[in-house]
Formats: sequence, structure tokens, C-alpha cells
Amino acid sequence: DDISLISKAIHDCLDAGADLIVTSGGMSVDPDDVTRMGIKEAGAVDAVYGSPVLPGAMFLSGRIGNVPVLGLPACGMFHKITVFDLILPRVLTGEQIGREEFARMGHGGFCRNCKQCQYPVCSFGK
Repeated sequence: DDISLISKAIHDCLDAGADLIVTSGGMSVDPDDVTRMGIKEAGAVDAVYGSPVLPGAMFLSGRIGNVPVLGLPACGMFHKITVFDLILPRVLTGEQIGREEFARMGHGGFCRNCKQCQYPVCSFGK
């Protein structure tokens, strides 16, 4: 991972007219995981890092100008449902998700990894 390359890629997307930026991986506290720093270097503000939702605790939500920036942890590759499934529909409606909204997700924020996933007809995210 390279902070400046991540930042440049984000700006390339913004320059191309992106309405939403989504990054994947590199969101943990490991020193080699620098996606979060690349997002910050790109100019993200109001960034909320971390959520009380599993899977997806290392999620990031912020914005650059009016463009939402979402940083998905690698768990999105391995789980059917993550915090991204709770956040994306709200972001697509124009809602800005802040710390209070994330804090409210702590109630019902644990996916039970049921053998037969019934989301959204389950307690996840409720």
C-alpha cells in the first residue's frame, strides 16, 4: 500500500466526476494498512473511523467536498453482510452519517452469521 498512490487514485476518481468513492481493504491498525491515511491525505473530512458493527468494525465514512468516501475493511470480501450494507443505502439517499448514527448501530450491530442468511429480515442493524 502507498498513501500517495491511494490519495491520487481518489482524486483521479473525483476528477472523473465520481459521486461516491469506495475503497476496500487496508483499514486495520496494522502499520502496513495505509488506506485510511490515503483517504485522509486526499482531503476527507468528518471522517468516522470504526463502527460498533461486526463484521465491519474498521469501517470509515467521510466526505471530500460533497462526495461520500467509504472505506471498507477486508471483511467485506469474506462476509455476506457487513456494516456497508447498513450504510450504503443511507449514503445513496444523500444522508451524511456521523458519529451519533454510528453509535446507534451498536444495538443490533452483530451479525450472527446464520447458516441461511435472512438479511434484512433479521436483527442485524436494527
